[in-house]
Amino acid sequence: MVKALFLDRDGIINVDHGYVHKIENFEFVDGIFEICTLAMEKGYQIFVITNQAGIARGYYKITDFECLTSWMKAEFKKQNIEIKDVYYCPHHPLKGTNEYKMDCDCRKPKPGMIVKAKYEHNIDLKQSVFIGDKISDMEAAAAAGVDNRILVKSQYIDDFDIKVNRVEKLKDAAQFIV
Repeated sequence: MVKALFLDRDGIINVDHGYVHKIENFEFVDGIFEICTLAMEKGYQIFVITNQAGIARGYYKITDFECLTSWMKAEFKKQNIEIKDVYYCPHHPLKGTNEYKMDCDCRKPKPGMIVKAKYEHNIDLKQSVFIGDKISDMEAAAAAGVDNRILVKSQYIDDFDIKVNRVEKLKDAAQFIV
């Protein structure tokens, strides 16, 4: 079995400007390449787990997301970092203009994307790490069985009743990647 570093996208990999779907609006978060390099050195494979409700809302299409994702993975590759796989949820249970307006088992805080990654890549979730900037990231990781959860301070509301490792900046997460 392999151990995974699961990363939320908006707010962890790129600055969360809201529904980022174009290369010109994609700005890497300071420290993301260093965290990924450290994780790879420690034997982690890297996976992206991201809600993309902008697809359900009609702000952009799956092809737009896939194009941006290919570019993003290539940028990581230039840093000698391999993103093993990207899992995304195009759904929203309440807001949408198309067939993606639905309740599903993949939208965080549900664990569907992490569980799918586990089975497709033989991941040991107990040895894995999830870094996110929202409580829904932490809830999905907990529901999937990922104990090492790192919440990076963000614009979103924190629930201090949830047990996670809290850090001010992404680069501070390095201390929890063992």
